This record gives sequence, C-alpha cells and structure tokens, in this order.
Amino acid sequence: MESQTLVKEICPTTTQKWVKNGALLVDVREKDEVEQLAYDVPAILNIPLSEFEERFHEIPKDKDVVMVCKSGSRSLRAAGFLVNHGYDKVVNMQHGMIRWAQKGFPTKGDADIVIDNGASSSCC
Repeated sequence: MESQTLVKEICPTTTQKWVKNGALLVDVREKDEVEQLAYDVPAILNIPLSEFEERFHEIPKDKDVVMVCKSGSRSLRAAGFLVNHGYDKVVNMQHGMIRWAQKGFPTKGDADIVIDNGASSSCC
C-alpha cells in the first residue's frame, strides 16, 4: 500500500502569524476571482489551479508556503500536490478567502462578494 502524507492545515488567524514571519501565500484561484477580491499581504503568488501543474516550480521549496483559495478546497488539493512533489514547508489555509474576509483581514476589492452575514466566523 502506498503511503500518503497528510497536508497540515491552519486557520486564517494562524496564517496572519505566518505572513508576519515571512511566509509566501500561494493563491490558486483563477485570475478573474483575484481581480474581484485579493489577499492584501506582502508576499503572494497567484498560480491558478488550471495552470498549477505547469507552474508549481515557481514556488520556492526553501520558504514557508501557505496555500489559499476561496474556501480551502482547491488550495488543499494544490498543497497535497506540492507535498507529493517534495515540498515540506507547505500548509493549507482552511476556509479560504471566505473566512479571511469574515475575520476582517486585509483584502483588496469587494469583500462583500464572499461574506455571508449568516455564516459563523469562529476561528482559532
């Protein structure tokens, strides 16, 4: 049986700490999604999931990397891909842009497109 390495997941609050310590965010949302609403952090790279297999080499192996998307699902797939390709400093941010915006963390664009006023914003 083939062994699989699980991807570590962190919440948006913990992601903020990682960002302050120099982590790179890799956003796997498509370009039109990023144009509507983007993470406002110093170190970010957009590699849409549709281009990920061709472009993942742009992600440094020697740097802490947090994978992000809208809800955390696509970024989890991309993080698993990276782990299976020798990346050991990669984590996935749970709940994605939705929770990030709900928490009031820095964004560029219209955060209302992902914020559901009825949704819970509890996070670590």
